Amino acid sequence: MSLTGALYNAFSGLQANARAASMVSTNISNATTESYGRRELALTPGAVGTTGGVRISGVIRHSDPVLVADRRVSDAQLANSNGMYAHSKRLESLVGETGTPGALVERVTAFENALISAATNPASTQRLENVATAATSLTQSLNDLSYEIQQSRQAADTAISHQVQSLNEAMTRLDDLNENIIKANSTGSDSATLLDERARVLDSISEIVPLRVVERELGDIAVFTTSGATLLDGSPQEIGFEPVNAIGASMSLSAGDLNGLTVNGLAVNSTANGMFAGGSLAAQFAIRDDVAVESQASLDAISRDLIERLGPAGPDTTLGATDPGLFTDSGAAFDPLNEEGLAGRIQLNSLVAPGSGSVWRLRDGLGAATQGEVGEGRLLQDITAALTASTIPSSSSLPSVSRSFVNHISEFSSNIAGTRVRAENEQSFLMSQNTALSELELSKGVDTDQELQRLMQIEQQYSANAKVMSVVDDLMERLMSI
Repeated sequence: MSLTGALYNAFSGLQANARAASMVSTNISNATTESYGRRELALTPGAVGTTGGVRISGVIRHSDPVLVADRRVSDAQLANSNGMYAHSKRLESLVGETGTPGALVERVTAFENALISAATNPASTQRLENVATAATSLTQSLNDLSYEIQQSRQAADTAISHQVQSLNEAMTRLDDLNENIIKANSTGSDSATLLDERARVLDSISEIVPLRVVERELGDIAVFTTSGATLLDGSPQEIGFEPVNAIGASMSLSAGDLNGLTVNGLAVNSTANGMFAGGSLAAQFAIRDDVAVESQASLDAISRDLIERLGPAGPDTTLGATDPGLFTDSGAAFDPLNEEGLAGRIQLNSLVAPGSGSVWRLRDGLGAATQGEVGEGRLLQDITAALTASTIPSSSSLPSVSRSFVNHISEFSSNIAGTRVRAENEQSFLMSQNTALSELELSKGVDTDQELQRLMQIEQQYSANAKVMSVVDDLMERLMSI
């Protein structure tokens, strides 16, 4: 080998060593950066006809596409579970735990206790006022729960809008990255940084919907949901959604009051069985259209049961067939065809409202013309008996089983707590699964110990190449001095 050939080999080695050292430094500095893929310098032997040496043929970005795909699906599943758990936990806190002051069950208990206390001394105006106050607190709790449920639906509708916007923005960004990556690959430029950015964008929306990413021959990607919806394939698809300003208890997707998703202007299935199922977006649709609606229906049915127990067919014989009973629908008699949203409208009859001066009607009857015997507590006892009597509810939203009013409330509270427990257990499992996948992904990323060992090897190689150049320089000086 000639001296110039040896010099060329050492020089090409030094160039490769310098570039490799820079790459190791980049790896170490980004060891904890999300979506970063470990780099490695790709080297090839010198071209045929040369004295040898090495050529830098590119940069290899290491990643495990199967593991990354599994982790992204896990991200979506965990986000879905987080959304459902957050909703169930909030609803449980609003209903309250049995035994906790202000809980819905405690409101019913307080009302029953006030009735019993008043029945023992029906002449006491203060005790009758306590009954009216306890009844008002009960209706206010039902009103507040109904309001909060509709607020949850409204928040879910708003969240859907924001997530759809994030999807569209991400697809536009991915389309731009696809073009840049194709250009970089066609010109032989380093595309590792672009690939990192593409991975970061994909990770940013992996919680919204479970993704399936397909890489094309030129290095660009197509993005689908795991249920088959196309998000990006050659060009981004436009996901559409129109939020509403306010949601009422009677509004639903099936009735056309609320909006679903569209793809390029065409409506698609937005339910749990649709093409966007599985992520946080699906969780918000489930809250808005299913879970919160079921909770509202149960509350409405409980409110109806309370109204009908103490209505014209109840213990108060002074009421006419069309008169509003002790509890009313916004002050009017309840219409069985207008059950939706009743929990938000139920009120104590204004004739016996606290401070009205006519709470004696709780003792003598709502339709009584004048006060009766102040010691007569039979009606108060009958109201208590009506609440504790086991009857089959009229509403189809409650089980067709004979239960007392407090049993209906207790079952509703238990169902809410049970839903929260199941959601928490599912969240705990999915979080453990997601953590395991994330840690496995990180273990296949940058290992700083290995990178430092690699840096030491590069240093040794650099020293060897530098030594060759030094020796060649000495030899050439000797030749020139002859």
